[in-house]
Amino acid sequence: MKHYLTNFLAATILLISCGSLFAQQPAVYVFDRNIPLTGDGGFDYLSIDGINHRLYVSHGTSVNVVDLETEHEIGEIKDMQGVHGIAIANDLNRGFISDGRADAVVAFDLKTLKTIATIKVSGKGPDAIAYDPYSQQVFSFNGESNNASVIDAKTLKQVGTVDLGGGPEFAVPDGKGKMYNNLEDKNSLNVIDTKALKVINNYPLSPCGGPTGLALDQKNQRLFTGCRQNKGMSVLDANSGKVITTLPIGAGVDAVAYDPMTKLIFCSNGDGTTTIIKQESADDYKLVQTLNTQVRAKTMALDTKTHKIYLSVADFEKGTRKVIPGTFKVLVYKMKQ
Repeated sequence: MKHYLTNFLAATILLISCGSLFAQQPAVYVFDRNIPLTGDGGFDYLSIDGINHRLYVSHGTSVNVVDLETEHEIGEIKDMQGVHGIAIANDLNRGFISDGRADAVVAFDLKTLKTIATIKVSGKGPDAIAYDPYSQQVFSFNGESNNASVIDAKTLKQVGTVDLGGGPEFAVPDGKGKMYNNLEDKNSLNVIDTKALKVINNYPLSPCGGPTGLALDQKNQRLFTGCRQNKGMSVLDANSGKVITTLPIGAGVDAVAYDPMTKLIFCSNGDGTTTIIKQESADDYKLVQTLNTQVRAKTMALDTKTHKIYLSVADFEKGTRKVIPGTFKVLVYKMKQ
């Protein structure tokens, strides 16, 4: 009995100590505000134009445009069939939208938001989209044909196709002639030569399963990939493809973002959390916060100027995937002062 009481008291002290430790751990990010947006329908990627201070939010058959200085909606790009992603080409004053149901990419003017051209692509189901400033080309990653359609951002013509060898998810350019792209069904990552228009390397991501979101630390040459199957974020050496470490995150991850100033990595998850990880050094990482957001708030954009994160979401009828009309919005979170 005495031995039992000793163990019980020791365990109690340990629990109290751990509770105090967690209670003292400060929140890194806190809720700021909601930005209500017009229209109803599904939603996917968000993208930020840091030069013109605008947030682009995919939304059914249109894109909502938010002024980041006022955080109010200022416009809408309409008349598409099924929007997925938005890519920004500031050097050409153009934006590009992947219209998956139309097998097309829509080019628009960044200043006026007017549509410039609708470019039919040979690939099927354009989803993720990325602009490569090195080659001045736009890559639409086609989920139904396992390839990428390549568009000259100046002439607005398709100039090539890249066979990816699997189902593509998020992609990120390094600005020096390489594009990185997750293959969700192959649990691997492609390295694409943006001039030669071919895959030059494919890195296995084990223990990562079902990779989706992807971000790049240009300075340290580290890639951060969010993985749904194992609920983890893996850190890769971009030069060798070596998996350095994998950290636990929430369920249903979609987007991943990296802030080079604060050294924070964000993984937005469909379970209603955003996992925030601190980069202590190129090869050392730790979890600093599990931020509570809203269920299905899994797509995200990061403003590296203000360090705010933006997540799109709507309310759904209980037990269904049916959006309640008039509830579409962007959740805004900021660094705690």
